[in-house]
Amino acid sequence: MNATTPPDILRAAYAELIVTDLAAARWFYVDVLGLVITAEEPGALYLRAFEEYLHHSLVLRQGERPALARLGYRVRGQDQVDAAERYFTARGLDTRRVPEGTTRGIGEAVRVRDPLGLPVEFFYDATHTERFTQHYHRQPANAISMLDHFNVMVPDVRAGYDYYTSLGFGVSETIEDSESLYATWLFRKPTVHDIAITGGDGPRLHHIAFSAHERHQILHTCDVLGSLRAEHHIERGPGRHGVSNAFYLYLRDPDGHRIEIYTSDYYTGDPDNPTIRWDVTDNRRRSFWGHEVVPSWYNEASEVLDLDGAPVPISSPSRREAAAAIGADGFGVTGTGESQRGFKLGHQV
Repeated sequence: MNATTPPDILRAAYAELIVTDLAAARWFYVDVLGLVITAEEPGALYLRAFEEYLHHSLVLRQGERPALARLGYRVRGQDQVDAAERYFTARGLDTRRVPEGTTRGIGEAVRVRDPLGLPVEFFYDATHTERFTQHYHRQPANAISMLDHFNVMVPDVRAGYDYYTSLGFGVSETIEDSESLYATWLFRKPTVHDIAITGGDGPRLHHIAFSAHERHQILHTCDVLGSLRAEHHIERGPGRHGVSNAFYLYLRDPDGHRIEIYTSDYYTGDPDNPTIRWDVTDNRRRSFWGHEVVPSWYNEASEVLDLDGAPVPISSPSRREAAAAIGADGFGVTGTGESQRGFKLGHQV
């Protein structure tokens, strides 16, 4: 194997978020969402969902300002950690080998500031923990099963598309027009995505997503937040995406980090899986039911840190999906031919 061969990536595996109030974050992620605490130490919580057996899928670390510290991908074996080091070093990227235990529960790994400006870790070895798949007596009514994907905002979606496809990711869906690629969904595991790349000011983290098995589990989270008079944590949904077909709910944690709870996407594992291409003017792409997307969902995201913990500078795209879909006059278009209709501020005209 040489430096031109990318590492064999299995899936999105964990994220590390910086939070400013660890007690408030614990309330949100453990008491409300029900994630399991694998370990805790001064200034940090290590969490996993009910069907996960690796040490964690989410690290919450106390810091001065909210940010993304790291996205983690699992590779197929420890030899692929070596492959990652060769591959990214050969491309002149900031690439660092980190010893076992640098992140609790994770073996020797490689960290990279990737071509999009994002801090990414590649690892294989990890501490195993108990999987609670059939421990229904321990699962709340809104039980989350596992981490599903990341979504990042970058100013150049085409560059992100080219980078991730060069790593061997498949492409399940896109949003585009004749001039621009506004978003793309890419996968290694056989689902719609392990990462989505959305155009916008960036690099920033748009959200991390956990999957649930059934819609009622997602709806129960809404009821819990309502009963706690904490419904302000619901940013968008529940609803169904056009892209991915998934039933979704978007939440904001106490620091503003966006979390999606997600179910009912589809299989993508065959080698000839077709790419679904959505026109940017089709209003069903983001909400299959036609609901208006709140402006914060397009505009707000979490700051990203480099490998030394410094904020990564942000740049802006030349074209934006929301502007291309709606237009300066406030109108958008959905459907084609006789089914085309104009909309203004979410109402038929």
